[in-house]
Order: sequence, then structure tokens, then C-alpha cells
Amino acid sequence: MTGTGDEPFIAAVKPLVDAIGGEMVPPDEARPDDVVLAWEGTDVVAVRLPQLADSLDHILAAMERRKGMPLADLDRKAKQEIVRILEARGAFSVRHGVETVAGALGVSRFTVYNYLNRQREA
Repeated sequence: MTGTGDEPFIAAVKPLVDAIGGEMVPPDEARPDDVVLAWEGTDVVAVRLPQLADSLDHILAAMERRKGMPLADLDRKAKQEIVRILEARGAFSVRHGVETVAGALGVSRFTVYNYLNRQREA
């Protein structure tokens, strides 16, 4: 974003920023809660991180794209795997995380809790 040969750096971090649902902005537009990335002593880009709830929606959408179908159409075993991955990523520490995941999977909150409990027992 400074135009001084930083394009390879920006290209390198872009997949990570996209994966977390962030936004890249010029460093001079950074807000106090943005993360400014520097390369060789020069601020190159600022990363605006998503709110946690937005991040969960982004993660669910990415999982749906990766599976090639709505998460609600997956079989039980695949849904349990999705819940395992989401728990490892902290999805259930977000307010209404269980409800959001249950809605995306087309199951009840009770079912998500059962998947979580079954996983913890294993």
C-alpha cells in the first residue's frame, strides 16, 4: 500500500487476512484497534480485524464453500466434525455461538451440545 515494493508482502498476508475475515487498509487509515504490519521498518498495511460474531459467520461460510454444499445438508458425522473444528477455533466462546452454529447446521442447540459432550467424553 506504500507502493515501494511491498506488493509481495501484501500478497503473502492477503490469504491470512481473508481467512479471518479481516480487511486490509492503508497504514495511515489505521484505527487504534487495527494491526499495522511493517516490512523492513516501514508500515506497509493495516489489518482491520472483524468482530468475533462476524468472524464466526465468516468461518461458517468458508466451511460451507469448502464442503461445496450447505452445512445443513451434511450427514451427522460431518456435522460432528464441523463442531469439533469450531470448538477448537473458539466458536463457542462467542455470545450466541451455539445458536449460530446450530442454525448453520440445521440442528437444535441441544444437538450441538450433545456433539460437544460426546467429543469431550471421547
